[in-house]
Amino acid sequence: MEKTIRDYFDACNTGSSEAVQAYFTEDGTHYFPEGSPFGVLKGSVAIGDCWAKCVAEIGSFWTVDNFVGDPQTGKAVIEWTHFKKKIGQVLRGDEWYQFTPDGKIQEIRAYYASPTHPGVVEHKIGGFDYAGRGYPLDIEKK
Repeated sequence: MEKTIRDYFDACNTGSSEAVQAYFTEDGTHYFPEGSPFGVLKGSVAIGDCWAKCVAEIGSFWTVDNFVGDPQTGKAVIEWTHFKKKIGQVLRGDEWYQFTPDGKIQEIRAYYASPTHPGVVEHKIGGFDYAGRGYPLDIEKK
């Protein structure tokens, strides 16, 4: 899994949509924090096209900084850095991966290192079914 993720990041850095698509299931999904400019990317083509556009337009370059994985469950988590060279910005975050048994990426959930925003009650990744996946929802029970 670590090699696949590092190779996927190398593909992202080439700016080739097709190279990125090869690492995903056709219906793969990439979730982002609520309010991010990407929304939810659904399908390998959408994911590949998005990263190719980022490389072309803002000079994106990504690194994998840390990795933890569990081959038995097909789950992995990484810490990454996104250098946006053309606009002089750096973004850091984590991503949770779900792999299929044949080694393709089925899902990525991205979390950014960022401050909370005034007036926002729930900071979360957009489009992700927290209730359906069994995540705790009731703040009063905590």
